Amino acid sequence: MNDGIELCGVTKKIKENLILDNICLSLKKGEVYGFCGTNGSGKTMLFRAIAGLIHLTEGEISVFSKRIGVDVSFPESLGIIIESVGFWPDYTGFENLKLLASIRNSINENQIEESLYQVGLSPKDTRKYKKYSLGQKQRLALAQAIMEKPELLILDEPTNALDEEGIERFYSIIQKEHERGTTVLIASHNKADLYQLCSRVYTLSAGKIVNEEIR
Repeated sequence: MNDGIELCGVTKKIKENLILDNICLSLKKGEVYGFCGTNGSGKTMLFRAIAGLIHLTEGEISVFSKRIGVDVSFPESLGIIIESVGFWPDYTGFENLKLLASIRNSINENQIEESLYQVGLSPKDTRKYKKYSLGQKQRLALAQAIMEKPELLILDEPTNALDEEGIERFYSIIQKEHERGTTVLIASHNKADLYQLCSRVYTLSAGKIVNEEIR
């Protein structure tokens, strides 16, 4: 079994709609992979499947030699941004991350602060999350994804609402994660992001992988 990520015959139907169509894919551990495609092409559903957030109609997914839904419910060391992250609106950014970190209790306050500084936010900011701009909310989402130094990062449209400085920070973070040996999956409408960061870029259409580019 591949010690990276292995997808075999991955299929998802919702009623009569085929959302993922017999996807087979082998991704090496420690690489950065890009996924592009139009809205409805299956990118987000593919990421939800790898993260263990949906049940497959057919097929099997293994992450780091453990089968999702069989050996484990979710990848054991995962940082994720998919759609909107459920933060508490009346807490500060730091308070939100501290609450999330208390679930696993694997990092301390200094590490939480470090993740905020990495994305360009201040842990001393007393504003509540509901007062954040869209770009600040996206930065906080990225901070929660990286703060526990996961083995796998799954990032769906991670540069949405980020300004130029935020995008530069994102590039730097992904480069550091790659150097750390993290496996990173990025979905983006912006192919320039993917071409700059990823060793391979896959194009999805109608739930299938229709193209693979080696960078």
